[in-house]
Amino acid sequence: MIPLKIPAVLLPHTITLRPFIGTGPYGDVHGDPVVIRRAFVEDRRRLVRSTTGEEVVSETTVRTRPREHIPVGSLVTVWAETPHERTARVIIAALFDHPSSWTHVEVALA
Repeated sequence: MIPLKIPAVLLPHTITLRPFIGTGPYGDVHGDPVVIRRAFVEDRRRLVRSTTGEEVVSETTVRTRPREHIPVGSLVTVWAETPHERTARVIIAALFDHPSSWTHVEVALA
């Protein structure tokens, strides 16, 4: 069965991703900015558990197509060129893949 794609009309936002590459002698290293034109950004405070098991407050949830690879630790800019623009770190990233529902990636930002 072919996975269902979220219709483009439901992904009206654009985000900018600076993927986490690793840690260097001066701290975290991030790649060049990548613009993702199909995303859904939702400002919603919720408690999430990080990959280390720590409870962290997430201020924003982003959903995008499953082909997007967004590593934990990456920097994501939302609401670019608006008064609400901000850049936040990825706390968790999860792939939702189900044969009878929309397949997508969901990311929680700090």
